[in-house]
Amino acid sequence: MPSKIPCSILALLFTLTGFAHAADAAGLPRSPAPESAELYFITPQNGAVVAPTFTVRFGLRGMGVAPAGIDAPNTGHHHILIDVDVMPPGNMPLPASEQIVHFGAGQTETDLTLKPGVHSLQLILGNHLHIPHDPPVVSDKITITVAEPQ
Repeated sequence: MPSKIPCSILALLFTLTGFAHAADAAGLPRSPAPESAELYFITPQNGAVVAPTFTVRFGLRGMGVAPAGIDAPNTGHHHILIDVDVMPPGNMPLPASEQIVHFGAGQTETDLTLKPGVHSLQLILGNHLHIPHDPPVVSDKITITVAEPQ
């Protein structure tokens, strides 16, 4: 039966123990992913012009979605990388920030609000501990233009 550990407890554990920072070069255990797994944007599409607040829908083939803290085979949860040029380390939990947005409840869509201009978006799947799978399950990077408010 899958184990269930609330995200808040995991975050507290990593913070209090300093585990995320003290891990050796080998990093933390990664969950296997099928080579055929595919992560993609349903909407918006690459090159889209969007309003400052727009809906993002995530697509996933070959794996299932499970909330953070649920350790089940071939599952994970989504993270959006916003204007990220260098992928985060694959052997550590993805940090939460304005550029790395977590969807640990297992959400498959969200409304984003971005400043006008050109932005890149990319999806990455994290396991029950927010660690990318092995091999990493990532979408193609898309570029969108956020229009000035009307």
